Amino acid sequence: MLLQIIPDHVKNSWNEWSLESLVLISIASQIVLFLLGNLRKHNPRTRIRIALWCAYLLAYSVVAGALSGITRTALDVCNISKRNSETEKLNTGELMSFWAPFLILHLGGPDTITAYSLEDNELWLRRLAEVVFQSGVALYILLLSLPGCNSDLPLLSILVYITGFIKCFERIQALRLANSEHLRDSMLGSPDPGPNYPKFLEDYHLRKSQGFNVSIEEVPEAQFPVDNHTYLEAKGNVISEAYALFQTFKRIFVDLILTFEDRDNSQSYFRNLKSTDAFTAVEIELGFAYDMLYTKARVVYTFFGLLIRLTSVFFVFMVFVGFCFLCNVGDYKLIHIVITYLLLANELITEIFAVITMLRSDWTDVWLTSHGYSRNDLIFPFLKQPTKRRWSNSIAQLDLISVSLEEKPARLLTAQNLLGIDKYRLKHRYKTYTKVSDKLKALIYNQFHEFMNCSPDPKALCSHKGSFSLRENGCDNLLWSITKVEFDQSIILWHIATTLCYYSEDQEENENEIDDFCLASKHICDYMLYLLVSYPVMLPIGIGMIRYRDTCAEATRYFKENGPITNKVEACRKLLEVRSLEVLPSKVKGDRCKSALFDGCRLALTLRSMDKKHMWEVMSQVWIEILAYAATHCRGFQHQQQLRKGGEFLTHVWLLMAHLGITEQFQVSQGHARARLVVN
Repeated sequence: MLLQIIPDHVKNSWNEWSLESLVLISIASQIVLFLLGNLRKHNPRTRIRIALWCAYLLAYSVVAGALSGITRTALDVCNISKRNSETEKLNTGELMSFWAPFLILHLGGPDTITAYSLEDNELWLRRLAEVVFQSGVALYILLLSLPGCNSDLPLLSILVYITGFIKCFERIQALRLANSEHLRDSMLGSPDPGPNYPKFLEDYHLRKSQGFNVSIEEVPEAQFPVDNHTYLEAKGNVISEAYALFQTFKRIFVDLILTFEDRDNSQSYFRNLKSTDAFTAVEIELGFAYDMLYTKARVVYTFFGLLIRLTSVFFVFMVFVGFCFLCNVGDYKLIHIVITYLLLANELITEIFAVITMLRSDWTDVWLTSHGYSRNDLIFPFLKQPTKRRWSNSIAQLDLISVSLEEKPARLLTAQNLLGIDKYRLKHRYKTYTKVSDKLKALIYNQFHEFMNCSPDPKALCSHKGSFSLRENGCDNLLWSITKVEFDQSIILWHIATTLCYYSEDQEENENEIDDFCLASKHICDYMLYLLVSYPVMLPIGIGMIRYRDTCAEATRYFKENGPITNKVEACRKLLEVRSLEVLPSKVKGDRCKSALFDGCRLALTLRSMDKKHMWEVMSQVWIEILAYAATHCRGFQHQQQLRKGGEFLTHVWLLMAHLGITEQFQVSQGHARARLVVN
């Protein structure tokens, strides 16, 4: 006798309710995608991304299973209709067949998310094949349900099919347009062969052979007229200016170069802005970038897109009314009626809110401004632009001393250990968030301006890692921590030094006298360590993770040997008691261990010998340089990836630097030489 693993009642329950369960899961997934699709744009929390990831996978995987179940039911209906019996099953099958086009609608997905990550854009052909196949299955179900049908459901299904095809077209087209290859090709512009060199040489030799005294004179190309942009307080105008800038600077996302005209226009605009306004312009631009890469914006926010969206809303509304008044709901089971109304209500509400979201978006502001209108001209107040967050406006923080003290010990969960989740959670256990203050933005913006004023080549900042500020402040004795070590090592060195200086001071005095430079240094310090540990791909290639692990291990051992140490203030003061100035740590430890703990202590002791205010001013300037160096050496692809995680502050700094001309992507410094022949 065979062992029965799955009981009969479980199998019977699954056979009876599997289709209903899959349809309900599909509805729930669509609701989650609609609600969280835009939320992740300004919320960096991991739980948001996990919920969205699960919904994204379910939304497109359960459709195949549900359509398979509906196909079986439709075939059963055909057999029943031939026998003209079992009216209840016949009606149930007809209603389930009506669900098939709604699943095609679900394949199209909401406007708020087309791709979970950039890799989904690269797989647009695969998505197209899936949509074509599933649409073929749905059409097959429609053809099966037509013969012998006594209701208007097949006619209503046709309207839903049309809406579903529209939604799927929007999604596939959005994925195709956001594909990296298509993005790059669309931004290349027309080829520029330059002046006709062979023809110029032909004219030159011809005149020379005729006996003329020929010389070549270079005629400089006329200077490109710089637009004198004026900062306008009107919200719509700011968005339009940011959109115009985005149309030019979106090229740096795909690692294309910019010209001197682009640089001059951008600099002329940003010179008239305050720091908060400059960062606001950058936020708006990155919002457009997010919409371009992860939503249906490039398809929907056009005249054709608006037309098909209104068509979709009208068709869904007609189907809802038709089902309510033309179909006899008494012929069907209550649970099936409830599911059908959920499908209809979900699509109708989603479409209505999609239209409202479209009318309240930044893209609509751009259209209104370009046609001479503003939001103040709108009659309906709910269409006015709301006060909204365009990014998280926060930066993650990670403190090496907290990790070394094991302030948050791991819970011993066997399942986590077996699945490897404990290693993933270790990176996030000590992660906190802090708001990016206007004072921090002002410090960064002002330092960039000061560098531009004192340096003939703004691009030089891309090669500095803190050395410029140290030399300007007469701190040549600290240059070893920048110029003689790798970039990831300098981050850990200055992180340790900043943390020791921050926590080793008297806390009561600290509360009263701490200034903007101190807070800026600590926030950037913890943020850079977080990037080093969590997103090393955003930093120049190095062995930062190895250095971080070795440094944490050495700090943990030191605290245990000199403990018990329970808080960071005590730990920092204990570390500063190790006077390691006379004998360098590298002389004792060798090169195998990559720990930078006591080199950081040595740096902290040197910094603490300075005047307190001057020390924090120098430290903040060094950290801003380190931040700038990391921003300019991060590829555009990595900046694109972070937009789906609430946005990284590093990306904002990177785009701001590009607008100020502080980027290596300005590789067209002048126009054509425009040489001409001078015949005497």
